[in-house]
Formats: sequence, C-alpha cells, structure tokens
Amino acid sequence: MKKVAFYTLGCKLNYSETSTIGRIFQERGFEKVEFTDTPDIYVINTCSVTDNADKKCRKIVKEALKHSPNAFITIVGCYAQLKPKEISEIPGVDAVLGAAEKFQLVDILEGFEKRGKAEVYASPISEANTFHNSYSFGDRTRTFLKVQDGCDYSCTFCTIPLARGNSRSDSIENVVKSAHEIAESGVKEIVLTGVNTGDFGLQDGKRVETFYQLIQELDKIETIDRFRISSIEPNLLHNDIIAFVSKSNRFMPHFHVPLQSGSNKILKLMRRRYQRELYAERVAKIKELMPHCCIGVDVIVGFPGETEEDFLETYNFLNELDVSYLHVFPYSERENTLAPGMSGKVSTKDRNRRADMLRILSEKKKHFFYEQNIGSEFNVLFEDDVKNGIMEGWTENYIRVVAKYDPVLVNETKHVRLTGLNNDNLMEAEETYKELLQH
Repeated sequence: MKKVAFYTLGCKLNYSETSTIGRIFQERGFEKVEFTDTPDIYVINTCSVTDNADKKCRKIVKEALKHSPNAFITIVGCYAQLKPKEISEIPGVDAVLGAAEKFQLVDILEGFEKRGKAEVYASPISEANTFHNSYSFGDRTRTFLKVQDGCDYSCTFCTIPLARGNSRSDSIENVVKSAHEIAESGVKEIVLTGVNTGDFGLQDGKRVETFYQLIQELDKIETIDRFRISSIEPNLLHNDIIAFVSKSNRFMPHFHVPLQSGSNKILKLMRRRYQRELYAERVAKIKELMPHCCIGVDVIVGFPGETEEDFLETYNFLNELDVSYLHVFPYSERENTLAPGMSGKVSTKDRNRRADMLRILSEKKKHFFYEQNIGSEFNVLFEDDVKNGIMEGWTENYIRVVAKYDPVLVNETKHVRLTGLNNDNLMEAEETYKELLQH
C-alpha cells in the first residue's frame, strides 16, 4: 500500500478539493498519511492569489524531499493551471496537473513512477467546464462544502477566471445530499464555499437555480446545526438572502463581503460590479435585521491609480462602516490581467504603509465588535485545535472563545455568557459552564 500526503495553499475551496482528492486516493487503496510520515507520493495544491506562489511552491517541494527524498511529487491547483511549465522545472517535481485534470490524477499518473523529467497535464482552461463535488472531511470540526466553481467576472486584478474557468455549480439536490453525508460523520457546521458563491445556479452556462433557493433547502436539514456562507459579492447578497439568514436557526449571522475599495473611482478601474453606496446599503440592511451580526471585508490597497486621497476615502469609508474585521491585501501584479498596464503605479512602500494602516483599523474594529458582545449569551461550538492546554470555539456570530482544554468539549456546543477579553484579545466566557471555561 503506497502512502500519500497532502499540502494545501490558499482558500477554503482548495481545502475542500484537497480533501476530496485524498478520498479518491483512499478509495483506490492508498494510505493517507501526514506530511512528515515519509510518504511515497506528495500532492501539493497551490494558490495563485497569494504573493510569492512560486517561492512557496518551491519551499514545500524542498521540505517534502527532506522527509521523503524518493517521493513522487505532484503539483495541482490554480498556480499549476497558470504556470505549468514553470512549475515543471522546479527540482523534484514529477507531475503538474491543471484544473481539468486534477481530479483524475490517480488515473492519469497510474503507478506514480518517476521518469526523471516532470510530466505536464494542463489543458486550456476552457476545458475545465465540469463541476466536481468536493468537501473537506476529517480535518476540522467544520467542513468546507464546495457549491460553486469558476468565475464569469472580469476584475482587472484577478487571475481566478484563468485558473478555474467559467462559473458553474452543483445542483441543489447534490449539495443537499452532500450535506446529509457530512452530517452522518458527526460534523456540526458546514461552510459553503466557491469562487463566486453567490453566483450559484449556473449549469452549462444557464441559470437553473439560485443561491437563495439553495440556502432555503439546506436550512431544512435538521442534522446540521450550523451553516456559514464563506464569502459573497455585495451585488449578489440580495436583501432576501439577508432577511432569510436573519430568521434562520441554522444559517449563522456572519457575512464575509468583499469590498476591495471604498473609492468609486478605483472600483470602476477594478471593474467591480457595484459602487460603495450599494455596499453601505448591504451593511445597513444586515445590521438593521441582525445588530449582532459579524461582517468581514476584503480590501486591496495600492491598486494602480489609487492616490493618497483615494486611499483615505477607502479608510474613512471603512472607519465609519459598521463592520467587524478586515482582510487587507497590498495590490500585487498578476500576469495576463489588465491592471499592471494601467497608469498611476503605487510604490511598494506606499502599498505596505496603507495596508498597515488598514490592519490597525481592523484590529480596532474587531476589538470594538468583541466588546459590544460582552455580557451577551451565545452558543459556542468548540474545535479540536489545542495549543498550550487551551482550546477554542466560535459563537454564532464568529467570536472566538477560548477555554481550558477538555476533551469532552470537542465538537460540542455549549451555551455561555461572554465575560471579557484576555491579554490576547480573545473572548472568555462563563456562567452555565464556568468551571469548564475559565483558565
């Protein structure tokens, strides 16, 4: 029995796909092992969104060969689709598979025999037109369930359409079936993931279902306690979705809504499909119906053409907006996108300075949001990640609660009152389960 190990870079979608590829291996008689357990095969799932994709890929390959010098190393994922030849030249890499091939890698590579030169199997992205059902399993208390893939948007900074192809989705029937399978494993929370999750419902280029219909059906599954929406574009986060979540017992009061810029000028240059006014309306509607709701925001700073005034417009917009935390990204050039050819390039120094300013703002936002919830009662689902005798759990509205480790608490939901922040700005809780939660 050959042993296989996996490493995942990037988003929740990648984690769901890695887990599914892992199950394919196990069904074929391979043994799934840890990265350090001298496997015969490594599968590295790459990302193209984060900086230094090449550097990270090389480092992981190098580390893999330290643990298992003769292992067969396979690279898949977004970076593999965009740069297959470049990756094939990394010392130690044996095979590179693109978006249309990654789920067939066991069949394509068969015996995983090293041939001295990397094999490349990467079709044009137009051939990545099939939806492959995926969900993470056995890795976390939460499961990431992929419901949509690809993107039809043409944002000027993004390579995802080139790496994943056109928007396509699973059917509601299949998603519900997967959710039932996940529930049978004892998992209590499912995070719905996709490249453009709110665009769910496209099959063969035609809209046959909607994201709103999907969440209505999932809400009926009594064996899953919690659903979260990983990320949803503001123009696709319609008021009926917000209203439904506000009344649901299973969909959590937590939205992650990409903004990218608070300047309408920059939003136009980015080819985003909304203006800041729509974004503000969505946030206001969420807070009107769910005052305790957590709202996360993606922001890019230093985009070509962003002046200091444009950046301050974004900063002030976010400062005044009732959101809970920010994910901040300094703009990074991507080949085969329009943005690098635009005028008004922002220096790396200014990009990093602006990012630092927004990260400080994010910490203030998060601290304020946590403080607003002190004294309130929530249900906390505890996870199995334990560090220094401390475990963590999450409230419905995505507040991280720390507790003294107790194996009985793993994957259990407990009703608590939030009492205050510790020195690490993490929430502590007490009351009903005071003895279990103090540390």
